[in-house]
Amino acid sequence: MANFRKNKELQLRWQNRVQWILSQTFRITDSLEEKQRRIGRARRDYQFFVDTYFPHLATKKCGKFQLDAASYLLKNFDTRALFEWARGHAKSSHLSLMIPLWLKIQDPRQLNVMILVSKSEDMAVRLLADLQAELQYNQAFKEDFGEQVSKGSWADGEFHTTDGCLFVALGRGQSPRGLKDRGKRPDYIVIDDIDDDEMIRNPRRVGESLDWCLTALSGTMAMGRGRFVMVGNRIGKDSVLSRYAERPGVHHVIVNTLDKKGLPSWGENYTLDEIRKMREFVGERRFQKEYMNNPITEGTVFKEKDIRYGAMLDLKAYKTLICYTDPSFKNSATADFKATILLGKTPQGYYHVLKAFADQCTVTTMVSWHYQVMSFVDGRVPVLYYMESNFLQELLLDEFKKVGIIASHQIPIRGDLRKKPDKFARIEALQPLFERGMFIFNEKEKESPGMMVLKDQLLMFERGSRAHDDAPDALEGGTWILSQRTRSSDARYVSGARENRHY
Repeated sequence: MANFRKNKELQLRWQNRVQWILSQTFRITDSLEEKQRRIGRARRDYQFFVDTYFPHLATKKCGKFQLDAASYLLKNFDTRALFEWARGHAKSSHLSLMIPLWLKIQDPRQLNVMILVSKSEDMAVRLLADLQAELQYNQAFKEDFGEQVSKGSWADGEFHTTDGCLFVALGRGQSPRGLKDRGKRPDYIVIDDIDDDEMIRNPRRVGESLDWCLTALSGTMAMGRGRFVMVGNRIGKDSVLSRYAERPGVHHVIVNTLDKKGLPSWGENYTLDEIRKMREFVGERRFQKEYMNNPITEGTVFKEKDIRYGAMLDLKAYKTLICYTDPSFKNSATADFKATILLGKTPQGYYHVLKAFADQCTVTTMVSWHYQVMSFVDGRVPVLYYMESNFLQELLLDEFKKVGIIASHQIPIRGDLRKKPDKFARIEALQPLFERGMFIFNEKEKESPGMMVLKDQLLMFERGSRAHDDAPDALEGGTWILSQRTRSSDARYVSGARENRHY
């Protein structure tokens, strides 16, 4: 195992961490009776334990999922667990630091030998250093549970505490064989962010790393006795975490930034508006990967090189413009995306995407997009407004009417009566048109939120994906109607025959 005493960066990080802990003001109570009462409650109540000894680490109240994790690990000594938590949800703070120390103060003690594992020895040692800094310099913890560190150092990769516990850091793939302390084998192993972007591109390396976890690492425990915990977020479809999740008997908890209702999973820390702004900033694909445990291979169907931007024609050059809307089912800002696309076809047969709107918003906001389209066109060319007919229900019609009364003009929205085939097949059918350069996005709208969402959702589109596809669906709907109208027009022009049209 490497010695990190000469690593200036890690030494400086350690010193800064120690100074930060020492600068904190902890409430210390000297009364023996109050001290015993406080310790008793800390052993029972994880939230109280965190608030009392680690207010500098946990500046916000614990989320339910963090409390549930602590409760589960306290009650289950023999477990194989996976806590798949989104980025920014305090995975390491809880599962690699505060929960182990909570187990350590139980009576009887629930932790003897802990191994901290990460993608590299350097990262594992950082986690170990943070844990040692708390044990050695956290005055509130020491006041109630005594001096802690007895020998060893994070810089050597391991240290002992006065009550007989051993803490060890290991990088992915390091040999842990024979690791025990005075006959006590590891009983708490936490594998913290073992995956990295480079490794998950190589299935062989992923397999070797999982084998190491399930053999060499797990084998340090006494026939598997103890808590074997993996924590991280899913950064790739094929990763150590994803393969571990498929093992039989694994207690698997997934926490995404947004829950199934579209609300913050850690509402005590993050607001919906904060998440929305961050989502817009990083883009949908990155948001899905880092914050929704939903990694998507960019460009599986639609390639970025095939998404082209260019100048639009004068509006009068388009015979007809189609404004197509794909709404979500719920009148809520936390439901699926709503999407509206303004589309025209050039005399040469190119499809021009003039404007795009896509957001998780209310029906009122969605209706307002149509007035923005109307203002953009300004009467220079006819616009046909469509929405899938089964969505054009009383709720939506009432909202269109209500906003129209306020605006003194009603949007002539009509239903798309087509009996649509499979959604994936419909959207995928656009790919050859993109590949041939037949779709051009308005270069003046390149940085607009809706156009960026449309691009992101196209790049994320693939069969079986949990990513939103409302904007590509609206694009397909508008393209189909536009192609039907122009095809009918072309047929009449060539042959003189008259076709029955539905649009």
